[in-house]
Amino acid sequence: MSTVIARTVTRTVVPIILVTAVALLLQGHNLPGGGFIGGVLTVTAFALIYVIYGLDYLEEELLHQNRETIIESIQHGIVGNYQIAFGVGLAVAAVAGLVPILFGSNFLYQDFWVLHHLPIYGELHVASALAFDLGVYFVVVGALLTILAVVGSE
Repeated sequence: MSTVIARTVTRTVVPIILVTAVALLLQGHNLPGGGFIGGVLTVTAFALIYVIYGLDYLEEELLHQNRETIIESIQHGIVGNYQIAFGVGLAVAAVAGLVPILFGSNFLYQDFWVLHHLPIYGELHVASALAFDLGVYFVVVGALLTILAVVGSE
């Protein structure tokens, strides 16, 4: 049973961790950061929720999965979602590496596009490395949360 202080700190810190994770993910193609560290930070937020509230709270309250509809009783049903995130991330990272080959460039070649006349930003630079970083992000989140859920259910 967690204390009121631990639950209050968790409710305050988790959004800050998640915003920092997204910021690091988005700046990764130009500055230090990227998919790996963004994924690790996201998993720390979920791990904090798991430690303070438990895996059942994470499944039922945050992700709205009903325990009665889960067929597999050995593992939590949420593990399947984590494995899907891992697979999708791996596919996105692989495609991001292979697309430049279609255009006659090397594997994982990075390019960027400038989007003009955007309402808030004016100009926005979008790098192709962002797709690879997104893939790495989902691979890290899927893998680490699968490990956390499987080990935590033991």
